[in-house]
Amino acid sequence: MDLLEYIKSNKVTLLDGAMGTELKKRDVMGNFKNNLENKEIVKEIHQSYIKAGSSAIITNTFSMNSLYLESKGVDLNLELVNKKGVEIAKKAAGEDIFVLGDISSTGKLLKPYGTHEETEFIEVYKEKAKILDESGVDAFIIETMVDLREAVCALKACKEVSNLPVIVSISFDRVENVGRTVMGNTVKEVVGKLSEEKADVIGTNCGSLSPQQMSEIVKMMRGKTDLPIMVEPNAGQPKLKGEETVYDMPPTQFTAGILACIEAGANIVGGCCGTGPEHIEDINRALFK
Repeated sequence: MDLLEYIKSNKVTLLDGAMGTELKKRDVMGNFKNNLENKEIVKEIHQSYIKAGSSAIITNTFSMNSLYLESKGVDLNLELVNKKGVEIAKKAAGEDIFVLGDISSTGKLLKPYGTHEETEFIEVYKEKAKILDESGVDAFIIETMVDLREAVCALKACKEVSNLPVIVSISFDRVENVGRTVMGNTVKEVVGKLSEEKADVIGTNCGSLSPQQMSEIVKMMRGKTDLPIMVEPNAGQPKLKGEETVYDMPPTQFTAGILACIEAGANIVGGCCGTGPEHIEDINRALFK
């Protein structure tokens, strides 16, 4: 069974939670070489989510594209670090858990706000998508995108190099009126354009909204599409404790928000910043036990 068949045959598909949160707990967050130097740590994090009830896990390849690494001055073998990310996830997943190849922003802006053309972004994303595809992922997940135009570049790239399903998830900054990203894209624009470009799943993750507010975005999306909808909220809104940004929503409150998202029409649920295995386990308990 492929991922889309699985989604269609199950009322809810449970993803994992944040990778960064768990890497931070182990004092290796921010190390671009974790897939090479801390493989067992990454694998153990994947396994902790599977144990908590995840049916699909996301590779530790979030920002591993050439433009992003270049902007950070990171000298890294792009192909190797992405391949290892998939390899680690597949070893943790075994035969029964889906592995989603993680793709996110370049960290750059398209013209006229930045200096890059859409054709440049598409080539950057094609390079990464090809590596993930050849490494054996079950689908792509394009996530934490704040610019619809960049998300479409990534989607087009994935569709050009592979026949695998593509999930595209946008981060929203506010829910009032029609919902908007920080770049001003509305829910209607997001759903319309991603549907037009043949996304297989659309959704929302991260951003500055609470899980309950995310349910309002999901409701707007469901009113405009029959496609599967994914949602991955943060564990509440970010708070500053000293110089540190924290997300401190407890699992039971997070699960209540997830249940609201499902009620609003979400088919695929998981967690983003601040969520851990305890949040996924609580969702699993509420849904399936």
